[in-house]
Amino acid sequence: MIAMRAGIALGSNLGEREARMEEAFSFLRNLSKSGRFLRSSLWKSEPVDCPPDSGEFLNAVAEIDWDGSPEDLLASLLAFERRAGRLPAEKRQRNSPRPIDLDLLYCGDLVRHSPELTLPHPRLISRGFVLGPLAEINPHLRLSGFSRTVKELYDRLIQDHS
Repeated sequence: MIAMRAGIALGSNLGEREARMEEAFSFLRNLSKSGRFLRSSLWKSEPVDCPPDSGEFLNAVAEIDWDGSPEDLLASLLAFERRAGRLPAEKRQRNSPRPIDLDLLYCGDLVRHSPELTLPHPRLISRGFVLGPLAEINPHLRLSGFSRTVKELYDRLIQDHS
C-alpha cells in the first residue's frame, strides 16, 4: 500500500500536559512510515463541552505518513492513549479531563462513515483548536468534501466567531 498523509489532533488537560504531548509526538514520529513528520506548536484553549472545572487544554496537530488502514492507525492511537493513562470510552464520562487525547482527522483522501471512525473527522472544521494548528503545518490542505483549504476554513471560523 502507498503511504498517505494522516493528520492527528493531540490534546491534554490533565497532569503533566507538556510532557504527555511530547511523548505523543515521539510516538507519532515513530509511527510515520517514511520518517516524514510535521508537528504544530502547542496551542492553549479553554475546554469545550467538558465537565465544570476542567483544566485548560494544550492542543496540537501532527501529520505522518501511514501505509496501513485508517482503522489500524486508530487502533494504534487508542492503544497509546490507554498506555498514557486514559480510560477506555466505555469507562469514562464524555469529554472528561484526560492526560492525552489523539483524534484521527484524515487519512489521505479517504472517506469513512462507520460507528468506529468518520473521516474526515466530523467536528474538525468547527474547532479552532484543531484547525489553527493544522493550518500552521499544512495551510494548503484541502480535505475530502471541502472546496476551501484548511487555512481558509480556519480564517472563516475565526471571522464568524469575532
